[in-house]
Amino acid sequence: MTVMPDGEPQILPILADEDVVRARQLVRTLAVSAKLSLVDQTKLVTAASELARNTLVYGKGGHMEATTLRNARHLGVRLHFADDGPGIADLQLAMTDGYTSGGGLGLGLSGARRLVDEFDIDTAPGAGTRITIVKWAR
Repeated sequence: MTVMPDGEPQILPILADEDVVRARQLVRTLAVSAKLSLVDQTKLVTAASELARNTLVYGKGGHMEATTLRNARHLGVRLHFADDGPGIADLQLAMTDGYTSGGGLGLGLSGARRLVDEFDIDTAPGAGTRITIVKWAR
């Protein structure tokens, strides 16, 4: 299935607590424009908040790139979080349900993954972390 960007990507630095708030606001706006249901808007904003907070706290800052998407049947929102922090040493542990290193919403990466339709993570010790999530309108 072909997926095409449905608008220009918006890049938001995540360098301070206020940027996490701005990320949530931008994601909510894009979720509404992609016609996500209220429940799916809330799921996407919650996942984005967790990942933005992780980018700030554990990645020591980075950015979020956000865009709406279109495929043959649906609109959606794609978010890409990137940092140049220390990376995740034990990805398997970090993706375990209930695992938290503290400070976030308590969802952890596994919780964020459950809230979206697509979840991809690329990380290694010393190489930073890149996470891409997608939520499609139903």
